[in-house]
Amino acid sequence: MPFILPDLPFDAASLAPYMSAETLGLHHGKHHKAYIDKVNELVEARGLSRSAGLVEIARLAHERHDKPLFDNAAQAWNHGFLWQCLAPAGQKPEGRLRTMIREKFGSVEALLAQMAAEGTAHFGSGWCWLLLLDGKLAVSTLHDGDTPLVYENALPLLTLDLWEHAYYVDYRNDRNAYAEA
Repeated sequence: MPFILPDLPFDAASLAPYMSAETLGLHHGKHHKAYIDKVNELVEARGLSRSAGLVEIARLAHERHDKPLFDNAAQAWNHGFLWQCLAPAGQKPEGRLRTMIREKFGSVEALLAQMAAEGTAHFGSGWCWLLLLDGKLAVSTLHDGDTPLVYENALPLLTLDLWEHAYYVDYRNDRNAYAEA
């Protein structure tokens, strides 16, 4: 069975004014869909099992140094994860995660400020991640379509897409304003 573009878990207009429905339409409906379509094409061309998930495909491609398959599988997974990280304003972490954030960063606002700063400072395209690394929270960026899925003891918790298609419609080339929003 081929990979299918997942539906957004929210209404495309619900993230305004931080992210417009136009941006989400292009980002999800064009860019994410293109990664899904390319993964399907590459999986077929390589005779890989259709029962494997994106995580398994990305890890296999990484191990085999199959850059085209890795880039597209990682980008497809990263985008699917991104949609789960976005929500209308006002929602905050609870429970153990909130406690860990306060212990490491002082507050949720301080964590978000650090992610915005690191995302803005990142040169080129990529992703900014809140990770659980060996049981401890860390903020890190990865270049291009790289994903924490292929690194031992790295569990992604939150991400910020640093590719221009994520923010250009709403923020033009002002990545800092996008990251802060």
